[in-house]
Amino acid sequence: MASGAVYSHRDPVLKKRDDFEDILEERRNSSDLRYALRCYTPVLYKGVTPCKASMLKSMVLQSDQLHYVIRQVSKETGRAADDVQDEASAILEEMAHSLQLSTVRFFAFTLSKVFKTLFRSICVNEEGIQRLQQVIQEHPVVLLPSHRSYMDFLLMSYILYTYDLALPVIAAGMDFMGMKFVGEMLRMSGAFFIRRSFGGDKLYWSVFSEYVKTMLKNGFAPVEFFLEGTRSRTSKSLTPKLGLLNIVMDPFFKGEVFDVSLVPVSISYERILEEALYARELLGVPKPKESTSGLFKARKVLSEDYGSIHVYFGQPVSVRSLAQGRVNRCQFNLVPRHIPARPSEEIHGFVNDSAYRLVRAQEENMVLKPWVLLASLLLQDHHQNQAAGRKRGLALEELTSRAVWLRDVSRQYGAFLHWPDHTAPAEVVSSSLHLHRGLLRICEGRVQLALEQGGQVGPGSTVTPEEALLSQAVVILSCASYRNQALHLFLRPALLASALNAASSNLKQEVFNSFSFLRNMFSNEFILCPGATVQDFEEACYLLEKTGALQVTQQEVLVTQRGHRTLDFLTSMLDPFLQGYQVVCRFLCEEATETLTEKQFLPAVRRFIIKHLLAGRLRHTEVLSSDLQKNSLAALLRLGAVQKIKGADQGTLKVNKVMVNSLEDTLGGKLPTQKAVAARL
Repeated sequence: MASGAVYSHRDPVLKKRDDFEDILEERRNSSDLRYALRCYTPVLYKGVTPCKASMLKSMVLQSDQLHYVIRQVSKETGRAADDVQDEASAILEEMAHSLQLSTVRFFAFTLSKVFKTLFRSICVNEEGIQRLQQVIQEHPVVLLPSHRSYMDFLLMSYILYTYDLALPVIAAGMDFMGMKFVGEMLRMSGAFFIRRSFGGDKLYWSVFSEYVKTMLKNGFAPVEFFLEGTRSRTSKSLTPKLGLLNIVMDPFFKGEVFDVSLVPVSISYERILEEALYARELLGVPKPKESTSGLFKARKVLSEDYGSIHVYFGQPVSVRSLAQGRVNRCQFNLVPRHIPARPSEEIHGFVNDSAYRLVRAQEENMVLKPWVLLASLLLQDHHQNQAAGRKRGLALEELTSRAVWLRDVSRQYGAFLHWPDHTAPAEVVSSSLHLHRGLLRICEGRVQLALEQGGQVGPGSTVTPEEALLSQAVVILSCASYRNQALHLFLRPALLASALNAASSNLKQEVFNSFSFLRNMFSNEFILCPGATVQDFEEACYLLEKTGALQVTQQEVLVTQRGHRTLDFLTSMLDPFLQGYQVVCRFLCEEATETLTEKQFLPAVRRFIIKHLLAGRLRHTEVLSSDLQKNSLAALLRLGAVQKIKGADQGTLKVNKVMVNSLEDTLGGKLPTQKAVAARL
C-alpha cells in the first residue's frame, strides 16, 4: 500500500494484515528488573542527540513566533512585554514534559508486573514496529493511537521501550495534573499537559503550538496525541479534533521539514478496564476526579482477568503525499513564517479530510474478539424478547450457531477478527462468555444479559423502578460498547439495509436518497468521510451483493431470499440509534420550552426518556446514553433544525418544531415527508 493511501482495497477481504507477537511472553520468563535496567539506546531522527527538557524550553521562549505574539499581546493589553514574557514562561513551565530515563525504567518495571497480572497477552505487529523504526530515522513522526482507556498512553510508551524505540512525548489533559504524585511521574515519562480548551487565549495557543512544533521539527522524539481528543466512552470512534493535527502539519506546509510521517495505531482491548465506569458516565453519574487515592482504590481491578490486548501499528502516512495535488504551499511564502495565521479554508478542508482518513485507518486495523459478535447477538435477542414480552434468553447452541454465521459474514466484510480457528466454536463461545460473565447469566443452557443486578421491583422492595432501570442500563450500555467495536465494519451495509426499509420503492435512486438522508443525519454519530456518500453507497451495495444478500441492477436494488437474515441483523444494529434520534426530536417538539439551554438539555431529555421507558413506550434502553443524545443535538444544530441563540444565557436553544417533526417522521420511515426533508437538507 502506498504510504499516502489509507483507504482499503475495493474488496476489503483482500487486505493484507501483519501477524502479532505477544510481548508479555518474554516478561513471564525473564527478570523484570533486568528488563527495566537494560541498555536502552533508541535511534533518533537523522541521528540527532537527545535534547534536555530545559534546552527545549529555552528554544521555545526564544522563537520568533512567540516573540511576535508577546509584542502583539503587550500592545493589545497595555502590559509590559517582560510581564507577558514571564506569563509565557509560566505557561511553558506548567505544560512542558521533563522526560527522565530513571522514571521510564521505574514504569517499565512496575507496568511489567501490572500487565502480567491484568492481561493474558499484549500482542503487537512486529512488521509495524519495523516500519516505525525505519520512518523515525527519516522524518519527524507523529503517533496517533485510538483512545478507549486510560491505559493507552502507558501501553504505547511500554511497547516502544520494549522494542528500543524513541519514547514519545504525549499530549495529556490537565486533569492528570490533579493526581499529585502520578501527574509528576507522567510528566517525567514524557507527558506534556494541555488545557482542554483555551478559547481565544493567543499567548497560550502560541506557547503550545511552538512547543509542539519545536519538538517535531528537531525530531527529538515522536509526538503522540489522540486524534479523538478524549477517551471514547462508547468504543465508537469520535469525530476527530483538528487543532493538534493542524499544528504538526504546519512545519511541512511552511517548508520547515521535508515531510511528516503520521502513524495510526489501533489498540483493541478484549475487556475494557473502565467498562462500568463509562456506562455510569453515559447515564449522567459524574466522572470521578483523577486522583492518586482513586488509583489505589482501583487496585481491586488487579484481581480481575482482562483477556488480551492487540496493538497494531498501521502504515505510516506521509503528509507530503497526502498534500500532493491538494495543497498549494506557495500561499505560505506570502507572509513571514513567524507571523501566526488562521488556516485557510483549503487547509482546513485538507486537515479535516486527512483526520477522517486516519481515524478510518485506526478503525480498519482494530482487532475484533468473538465477544464483540456475541454482544451484538445478545443485545438483539434482548430487544426482540422485550418487544415480545418474553424473558427466556438464547439457547447456548443457538447462540453458537448464530455466532458462527456472523463470524463468516464479518470475514466477508473484511473484519480483522481474532477467532481461533483451531478451536471448536462452542469452546470459543464459552471461553468468551466466561471472560465477560459479569454482564450475563447462563441458566439451564440459556444465555441472557444480567439485568436483575439492580434487584427486583415489587412489594417490600427498596429498589425504585427508576433505580432498577438505570442498573439494567449499565449492563446494556456496557454490552453496547462491545457491539460498537464492530460498527465501522457493518455501518455502510447497515445504512443501506435501513434505507431499503425506509424507501418507498426498490428503485436505486429512491434507495440512494434514503441512504444519503440517513448518512447525513448520522454524520456526527459515526466516522463517515466528508463527500464520500456515493463511494459509501457503492461499497455497501458491493458487500451486500458479494455476500448474496442483494441483487443490484442499473435501476433497482432487490433483496434476495437468503438476504433477509443479513438485512434483519443490519437494521437491528442501527435501530437503537434511529430510536435515539427520534426520541430527541419528540422531546424537542413536545417539551422544549422557549428558555431551554444547552446545559439543561441533557438532564431534561434524560427525564423524558426515563418516563417513556418506564411506561413501555420505548424499546431501547440504549437511548439513555448521553453520547447518543449529544450527537442527536449536534446533528439537529448542523442541519439548522435547532439553533443556538447568540448572546443568550448559556446558549438558549431555538427549536424549529416543523422541521424537527418532519425529521422525526422521516427517521421513522414515514416517507411522504422524505422528499421535502431531503430538499431541505
